[in-house]
Amino acid sequence: MAMKNLIVGQSGGPTAVINSSLYGVVSEGFAHSDQIGHVYGMVNGIEGFLNDTILDFAKELPGEKLEYLKTTPGAYLGSCRYKLPEDLKDPVYPRLFQKFQEMNIGYFFYIGGNDSMDTVSKLSRYAQQIDSDILVLGEPKTIDNDLILTDHTPGFGSAARYVATTVREIVVDASVYEKKAVTIVEIMGRDAGWLTASSALARRYEGDNPFLIYLPEVDFDVEKFLKDVENSFQKSASVIVCVSEGIHDASGKLICEYDSDVGCDTFGHKMLSGCGKYLENLLRNRLNVKARSVELNVCQRCSSMTISETDQEEAVMAGRFGVKSILDGNTGKMISFVRESDSPYRLTCGLEDVNRICNQTKTVPLSWISQNGSDVEKEFLTYAKPLVQGTVKVPMDKDGLPAFVYRK
Repeated sequence: MAMKNLIVGQSGGPTAVINSSLYGVVSEGFAHSDQIGHVYGMVNGIEGFLNDTILDFAKELPGEKLEYLKTTPGAYLGSCRYKLPEDLKDPVYPRLFQKFQEMNIGYFFYIGGNDSMDTVSKLSRYAQQIDSDILVLGEPKTIDNDLILTDHTPGFGSAARYVATTVREIVVDASVYEKKAVTIVEIMGRDAGWLTASSALARRYEGDNPFLIYLPEVDFDVEKFLKDVENSFQKSASVIVCVSEGIHDASGKLICEYDSDVGCDTFGHKMLSGCGKYLENLLRNRLNVKARSVELNVCQRCSSMTISETDQEEAVMAGRFGVKSILDGNTGKMISFVRESDSPYRLTCGLEDVNRICNQTKTVPLSWISQNGSDVEKEFLTYAKPLVQGTVKVPMDKDGLPAFVYRK
């Protein structure tokens, strides 16, 4: 009987190390050529697979070209926001598994966040339902760090490093003036404030900017915010405020909705943006101070120059561990990180039931947030500091710019 083939896809928002996880899966797949035939990639995820857009890694990235994946941000295979139907009797499922059979697929990997783990859950349950021998595993990915049953997710460490670095640069830039001024930094984070909390790593000493940090785990009060800013002027004329894009008031209304209507994506998630601009105008009108807002937007997830070496190594490790696990017969699982100690920092990989993970959200513990709701406690710093360590040397092209790999 012919050896089974492996196929891998990427889904959701990219990160600086999602391709490192891909590298781990692909390189480990090649290393088991006695058990795995071809290593294929789905171009644009499950949606692309349905449209027959597939590549063969042996042909697409032969030899040393594969190494460049580790320092290429974004999703090399392309992404999608395709949501599989809840009803496993939907015609799309037999269509998918017919395609798997035609390609002799025995091993399916999906690299992504919460919604991607939902896809892994549905495919593995359908496989079990029809008694298919296809094994399905999820590789975690998200800068939001909001997947449960794992210490953290690949992508978070590099994004946290970018946020901390950029906020420190903003702090230094804003400190050159004596006139009262507020800079608001809007950071990604819908329901969980992990990434915004990482702005606290920017502080060079206790009491340094950013003076105020607001996460979606705590209700945001506009009047309290104005008082917090006024009190911060006692420390410095320059005040840096970091806010999650998903901050909301006690009624659940998003602060970005105060100023505009907010649409939804295909998964029903509100598309967030604009709370920083609203607060900027509020400060200017109510406190009569100079104010500006900076939205970090996609830069926080696509910067190759601030990749955390720890993050990259762990992403590769998760990919390799996944291949070894699937060859051992595991299915319906997500690769997890298990922290063994903070100092020295050590962790191992594990496996968790993906059905327990999908459609759940891990938030920053309230005990890690200050009682006044405008800062984080030392426990968060202890947790986050190891994840942003180490500098990765990014290969450069002849023009002195990063050398990335692109699909043809």
